[in-house]
Amino acid sequence: MNTDSTIDLARLSAMDAALASRLLRDVREATLAGQRPRVMPRPEIGESWGRMLRGGVDPDHDFRSGLLGVDEVEERRRSSPLLPVLPVLREALVSVADAAQHIMVISDADGRILWREGHPGVLRKGDGLGFEVGALWAEDVVGTNGVGTPLVTRRPVQVFSAEHFVRSHHTWTCTGAPVTDPRDGRLLGVVDVSGPLESIHPATLSWVRSVAQLAEARLREVHVGSLERLRAVAAPALARIGGRALAVDANGWTAAVTGMPLLDRVALPKSLAEGRCFVPSLGACKAAPLPGGWLLVVDDAPEPLGATRILLDVSRPRRWSVEVSGPAGSWTHELSPRHAELLFLLARHRGGRSASDLAEEVFGDPARTVTVRAELSRVRRYLGGLLAHRPYRFLEDADVQVLLPPDPLDLLPHSTAPAVRRARTPAL
Repeated sequence: MNTDSTIDLARLSAMDAALASRLLRDVREATLAGQRPRVMPRPEIGESWGRMLRGGVDPDHDFRSGLLGVDEVEERRRSSPLLPVLPVLREALVSVADAAQHIMVISDADGRILWREGHPGVLRKGDGLGFEVGALWAEDVVGTNGVGTPLVTRRPVQVFSAEHFVRSHHTWTCTGAPVTDPRDGRLLGVVDVSGPLESIHPATLSWVRSVAQLAEARLREVHVGSLERLRAVAAPALARIGGRALAVDANGWTAAVTGMPLLDRVALPKSLAEGRCFVPSLGACKAAPLPGGWLLVVDDAPEPLGATRILLDVSRPRRWSVEVSGPAGSWTHELSPRHAELLFLLARHRGGRSASDLAEEVFGDPARTVTVRAELSRVRRYLGGLLAHRPYRFLEDADVQVLLPPDPLDLLPHSTAPAVRRARTPAL
């Protein structure tokens, strides 16, 4: 490899495993010593190492976070949104992983390992690394790895040998892909295939990515089926209502409406109960429980005007939210990765941005205005009149505050948007 070139995974896989491991070890040691290595790490690995150095993860000592007990693991499994697709993941991964001397691992959105199956010998090796059910493999706990790093980057990642930040993991190779909720982009967990370093193969990355996409497709089918059942249950109640009303599931997804245009989703109060409530995009409502959801009858009386405060929280590496406080009460909405980017940019430019401006800042292409308009249309479904357009902007009388990470380099680490990259390294 040429001086100052970047490591290529396909070349690594074609090399003798021991030789490739030594090359990566040299790259890692030079990087940790603050020197420029002869061959640069792959971008996703180099960025992860940077996060580990800033976060104080020890590169030479394995830190084991406490294992969850059996009861805690079972509770997380029962409540996991990945439980309905576990048969799909097993069918697609376990038999092939076993034959290739790998194991399949499924974690939740925190990086806790909930399921692990595959080759018995590799399972025993995983035990020695603390790679076992109930263990926490978040990146900021155990360093660069195939579970924690995809949780941060929101992209599939393959980590080979000394690309792992912690030395004790250098005998291991792992490939993980995030599984997101197809309805709103919410991170649900990671599916990972891991094994001894000799088992590296570049095709594993495409394989694991495809299986994660297959799981997301199955989740979409489950969602559609649940809305169809709710629609059938709600139909008689909606037929008796003369004004505006809608039936939604427990997460605010709309199954049916009457007297109003169809909305994809509404932001429900965290502690929704029967009786009067305030729904951001609808105003005052009366809520009644339905099997599998809620019936919301809209009160068409004038809404309280003005928001006293909008708090955009992008301080955490994996979860972002917007909190609104005003005369009608307070509510919080968890943001998808794309919505976190867009609202961050609008908070930085209170005068507003056109669709073309945002397309340039998010995609590097001012022509991608259709995508920007579609995403901001979804944002306005939960922010309502707090977000104006032509240009897109927060209302002038809103007090908009942004919670940022302590280190600018840790801002929205998943994002490849040009404007976010610039915000991570502001000009001196």
